Amino acid sequence: MLFNSYLFLLLFLPIALAGHYVAGAISLRLAALWLCLTSVVFYGWWNPQFVALLALSIAFNYLVSLLILRLQGRVRLQALATGTGVAIDLAALVHYKYFATLFNFLGEWGLTQGGMHELILPLGISFFTFTQIGYLLDCRSGIVKERSLLSYVLFVTFFPHLIAGPILHHKEMMPQFAQRENYRLRADNLSVGGALFVIGLAKKVLLADEIAPYADAGFAEPGALQLWAAWGTSISYALQLYFDFSGYSDMALGLARMFGIRFPLNFNSPYKAASIIDFWARWHMTLTRYLTAYLYYPVAMAISRARERRGLPVGSSAARSPWGFAATIVVPTLFTMGLAGVWHGAGLQYLVFGLLHAFYLSVNHAWRIFVVSRRPAAARQGSLAGRLLGVAITFVAVIVAQAFFRAHGVGDALLLLQGMGGMRGVEALQPLAHTQGLAFGDAWRLVIGQHLQAVLIALALAIAWFAPNAHQILGHHSPAMFKVQEAPSAWMRWRPNTAWTAATLALLLLCLVNLHKETRFLYFQF
Repeated sequence: MLFNSYLFLLLFLPIALAGHYVAGAISLRLAALWLCLTSVVFYGWWNPQFVALLALSIAFNYLVSLLILRLQGRVRLQALATGTGVAIDLAALVHYKYFATLFNFLGEWGLTQGGMHELILPLGISFFTFTQIGYLLDCRSGIVKERSLLSYVLFVTFFPHLIAGPILHHKEMMPQFAQRENYRLRADNLSVGGALFVIGLAKKVLLADEIAPYADAGFAEPGALQLWAAWGTSISYALQLYFDFSGYSDMALGLARMFGIRFPLNFNSPYKAASIIDFWARWHMTLTRYLTAYLYYPVAMAISRARERRGLPVGSSAARSPWGFAATIVVPTLFTMGLAGVWHGAGLQYLVFGLLHAFYLSVNHAWRIFVVSRRPAAARQGSLAGRLLGVAITFVAVIVAQAFFRAHGVGDALLLLQGMGGMRGVEALQPLAHTQGLAFGDAWRLVIGQHLQAVLIALALAIAWFAPNAHQILGHHSPAMFKVQEAPSAWMRWRPNTAWTAATLALLLLCLVNLHKETRFLYFQF
């Protein structure tokens, strides 16, 4: 079931909300059970057979978590239980996401016989698997306090985040599910959550889906693209992905707030970032947090301990020398981003995507440590021109990496990049061709029709770069857990009044008129 569908908007959501608040007026436990039931229905609507997989995953991980907690103080046995649980979770993920691709790859080298069709990927398997792996690791660390089975099931299955995130942390969510006031009907939950949901829906339906055909057409034949067409394809996909994922994140946070729950912020205008470090602090923020906590830091700490045993510098002292920088920053970054790339899909292009970002991040860290930190404090404040240059460089770096993220293979990505480099020539631009003799209105419509992609790109870039994001518009009303800045002008800030209600309803109506496509969100495939 899709958030951007008539079925969800006109049937599922009203029934789920009504049942939630009716049940909440009776008992907290009944309301939690209702949310679990509706979440299972939501998940199973696309393919009911995967409900069994979800249920099995939840049951297995909950039992393993109880075992880990019971073994508190018995370090080796607890580590064995944790490692076994994580290994089985990863084995299930590898089976569905990578096994067929790996089998066919080995077949191409003559190591296996026959081919194998790609397995149908259960929706959200990466997200609910990562969520539960994090829970098991936190059980071992002694962080977990709440052990209620009902709260755990709701934590994993709560439908706003189940398919494509955000990746939640139990200490943020399980206490919320145990609070009775979160199950009581409140007008601000519906108004704030509804406004954010509609903004996200508009990003998906009116922007991402409208620009998607241009990206799809370009990536279908990357070897035929010349300079402007190649750049148009790359930027179109960058904007499609931006508004698709940003829209989903806003819709997820809006839906959660409609049910009285707050999610962590997951998307914060990443194309406004002036460095790649800042980009990853804004893009898929809960994934960045997850990778940092469970991959980067453990590897970095292991390297630091090994260096300490050998009497070598650690921490900031190590990072200031070339070899120390390579060991303590580059190696953990390559490991983390390489795995992050592979997590997004089976195929060498995803590994290249991850390693490219690892290279970007390493260069960015080196610049900060070896160049910026050595300047006088007064000279470290960047100028407006410097920031604009940083935004431009970061954006170009991101869309180069996204060529591998979207392409059907490394070869196709390289073909696109060749076109972007002008290696197949530059096509002539004739915006006013064939307009002679036409009335002004007809000529204008012809030019716009011929260059609609450029118009959409310009509009979408203007929104991404210059407009406040949804959470800045909501300001202190934003349901995100993290504090967000308000829009710079008062007229841009949402208020619970008639004017904003009318604008929200008008935007919703415009979205409903354009819902005939009902396209899936891009992150559903991960």
